[in-house]
Amino acid sequence: MEYVIEMNGIRKEFPGIVANDNITLQVKQGEIHALLGENGAGKSTLMNVLFGLYQPEKGEIKVKGQPVNITDPNVANRLGIGMVHQHFMLVHNFTVTENIILGSEPTKAGKINIKDAAKKVEELSKRYGLAVDPYAKIEDISVGMQQRVEILKTLYRGAEILIFDEPTAVLTPQEIKELIQIMDKLVAEGKSIILITHKLKEIMEVCDRCTVIRKGKGIGTVNVSETNPDELAALMVGREVHFKVDKELAQPKDVVLEIKDLVVTDARNIASVNGLDLEVKAGEILGIAGVDGNGQSELIEGITGLRKIKSGAIKINGKETTHLSTRKITETGIGHIPEDRHKHGLVLDYSVGENIVLQTYYQKPYSNSGILNYSKIYEKAKALIAEYDVRTPSEYTPARALSGGNQQKAIIAREVDRSPSLLIAAQPTRGLDVGAIEFIHSKLIEERDKGRAVLLISFELDEIMNLSDRIAVIYEGKIVDVVDPKDTTEQELGLLMAGGKREREGVS
Repeated sequence: MEYVIEMNGIRKEFPGIVANDNITLQVKQGEIHALLGENGAGKSTLMNVLFGLYQPEKGEIKVKGQPVNITDPNVANRLGIGMVHQHFMLVHNFTVTENIILGSEPTKAGKINIKDAAKKVEELSKRYGLAVDPYAKIEDISVGMQQRVEILKTLYRGAEILIFDEPTAVLTPQEIKELIQIMDKLVAEGKSIILITHKLKEIMEVCDRCTVIRKGKGIGTVNVSETNPDELAALMVGREVHFKVDKELAQPKDVVLEIKDLVVTDARNIASVNGLDLEVKAGEILGIAGVDGNGQSELIEGITGLRKIKSGAIKINGKETTHLSTRKITETGIGHIPEDRHKHGLVLDYSVGENIVLQTYYQKPYSNSGILNYSKIYEKAKALIAEYDVRTPSEYTPARALSGGNQQKAIIAREVDRSPSLLIAAQPTRGLDVGAIEFIHSKLIEERDKGRAVLLISFELDEIMNLSDRIAVIYEGKIVDVVDPKDTTEQELGLLMAGGKREREGVS
């Protein structure tokens, strides 16, 4: 059998860690092949070896049956291998076309020929149903559109084998649907796709075969048509995973967060949160369901002091916090797991240990008269790394060196460990694998059971349905209804999220 890609016995080491331990991957022509594994299992590392960003210590790579030596990404491009990275590699103030041709600029009489390049970009965009404007600036287009630019970049360079690294982690449900259609189109044209993911639903929906990696070792390859999500989860984590959350009935007590008639404007000075009322009680998880862009981000930033409030009032434990600074608000007892871990969650060049005390570094025992006590900081970090299973070579490793999921676990460890009276969890499991999701869910329920108030914002409807004791639906910056998860369905929530009304018994 001839494979388009064969990676045999690949070993890749970093100081203190074997990321890939004798892994074999074989990809057939015209298939979508999933690479499945937990956060930090070595999936991205293996693909970075294939793309020439890393050199393996051992092993052999063959492309279309021929042994090759991929010393850098330019060699990979020449061999027809393209990679769409999880964190996009785009220059924000360049146009779509300028980004696509960067590094392989076409010239005419010594000048860069943007016109011809834009024409080619437009042709490729139409052919694969990507609908990208070649003259738009990157900073003006959505995340989903930026990803399409990354896909076009690989196609422009003639890629036949495309590597997608966690492509749906940053997309809305609608964009995910569109991406799947794009992938189907690419495969229909004879391209082959390797999809790095830990979303079992996606694998079942789009992939032909799936190779599983666990803790750097290859576990095996299965035909997707002959397996199921439970089996894949067990292969990936090494044990059975429970998708249903076990929890007692909530015992809500006093109101912890009280929001009255809140108005928060976005960057364009338009009211994204528009007269919103909400209460969250101690001992309950209140989930906010809504389509992305209905004021969720502005609401969280308003509560946490990251964005100025135009009008209305916010009280935490009865204390008015509407116009306090972020630090003062945090000190009233707020924990915040932000939706964008790079922008608001971590200082990427700081060590894992320093990131773990970002909210408390100025307090004892981590600091005395303004002098940091590093031995206490790293002692604390070490304990939390162990408790939350943050996979990192050490507490001194820079946060940027961790996989996305492990960065997320470090943030969650920092915020939950303080056991704040109000925990705001925005997309807490974005980019996490099923084993880690199960752990985070149990932590949120543990906080609830300690009598803390938890405000959960998520675009994953099953997460909202599973975890919440009450669900508030947000639409155009207002809470349009509050429902009990036991008495509602995903269909009804979907209708409310789109601005519809639900049929209530006995109410006309």
